[in-house]
Amino acid sequence: MANIDWKDEVDKRKNELIRDLQGLLRIKSVLNEPKSTEDAPLGMEVKQALEYMLEIGERDGFTSKNVGNLAGHLEMGAGDGLIAALCHVDVVPEGDGWSVDPFGGEVKDGKIFARGAIDDKGPTMAAYYGMKIVNELGLPIDKRIRLIIGTDEESKWRCVDHYFKHEEMPEMGFAPDADFPIINAEKGIADFDLKQKRDSPKEHGAKITLISFFSGRRYNMVPDHARAVLDIQCDQTELLQLFNDFKYRQDLNGSYYVESGYLVLELEGISAHGMEPDNGKNAGLHLANFLSTIKLDRKGMDFVNVAVQFFFEDSRGRALGVRHNDEMIGDLTINVGKITFNDEDGGRFGLNMRYPASFLMEEGMQKIMKKAEEANFEVTNVSNLQPHYVPTDDILIQKLIKVYEEQTNEKAEMLSISGGTYARSLKTGVAFGALFPGRPDVAHQKDEYMEIEDLLRATALYAQAFYELAQD
Repeated sequence: MANIDWKDEVDKRKNELIRDLQGLLRIKSVLNEPKSTEDAPLGMEVKQALEYMLEIGERDGFTSKNVGNLAGHLEMGAGDGLIAALCHVDVVPEGDGWSVDPFGGEVKDGKIFARGAIDDKGPTMAAYYGMKIVNELGLPIDKRIRLIIGTDEESKWRCVDHYFKHEEMPEMGFAPDADFPIINAEKGIADFDLKQKRDSPKEHGAKITLISFFSGRRYNMVPDHARAVLDIQCDQTELLQLFNDFKYRQDLNGSYYVESGYLVLELEGISAHGMEPDNGKNAGLHLANFLSTIKLDRKGMDFVNVAVQFFFEDSRGRALGVRHNDEMIGDLTINVGKITFNDEDGGRFGLNMRYPASFLMEEGMQKIMKKAEEANFEVTNVSNLQPHYVPTDDILIQKLIKVYEEQTNEKAEMLSISGGTYARSLKTGVAFGALFPGRPDVAHQKDEYMEIEDLLRATALYAQAFYELAQD
């Protein structure tokens, strides 16, 4: 290998790197299906983020391609071989409680703040600048290098599904969308709904009727806000005192008010990534837990009872009969990311289940269906990503070990995660950064940030990784 100081090359481009990243962070690229068009299938802002990356690539001399406004790539080099980094520029909703503009890209205290700073716009820009450094240094490579840009990682992965229907599969690659050193094992991820059957009895004349309930927008996020609307046909003083007492005991913030003659209860929780629900406080489950302590109408009570019996303080699937632990990759987890109810259609729970390869998925889903049926619910809208694993002796991992250990002087341990990265979309792929050991994982949380130092370190690692992987 040429004697290259990768970190020095990154430092030369530091200001430009931060400036380009700020431009990307300022695009509110949250999935917006209600306003999707044929030209912008996931919403205009998501398309804008994709176009932004393709435009800066064209500026710097890369070959670019937009694949149906769902994905795209930037490419350099020549030859039959192809290696790639697979990134994404869509982000989850910002949520509440930020101390900075969630789409401002503000730099302070050695950090850059914004939704997507660490998941995954910061790492995407680091990978891009790694590729840019290899290109600008004119280093000899034997294979093409491609930065593949997805736009639906936080939802249904329609971007990579569409992309690989039309574009070639790289022989190997990495996703800069998790932790360093190297993640070679990922849990399976299933999204599905538990839906209350419409023949659930509707009670008339109840003193307290649940009119509606809403909490959460994404399967893979712990909801940080919940709202319940109640029709009260009795003195509500005692109910409000109970609510205040509940908030105090649970150390939660919330409010109540009257709107259009109905009593509205709101509760605040703590958002977190759905891969570990216990890192957050699920506002929806806490509010359902409170409502289960008062006498609601029959349909509303059935709904909140299911929330509490199946999910409250149970992120491991014990009540559903699917608790499972794997020595290498850990527990099966279930995140209740979306909770809705209305008095006509009943309730719905949007679940994100992450399971080890040793878990028998078909058998487990049969158990969940049986439990749901007993509670007058049904399982619908099932999607499933299989677990993913790359052996340690694979050439991809061996080359990344070399890069990581040379630059950090630390051992490149193999990791397994509950999260799902684009690495599983590749024929041979692993997750490689960009969260360094010992750093807190603030993805999907308020005041999300990336350390500037880590941004630069990751860029240097990606530059050398591209160079090494592109050698025969």
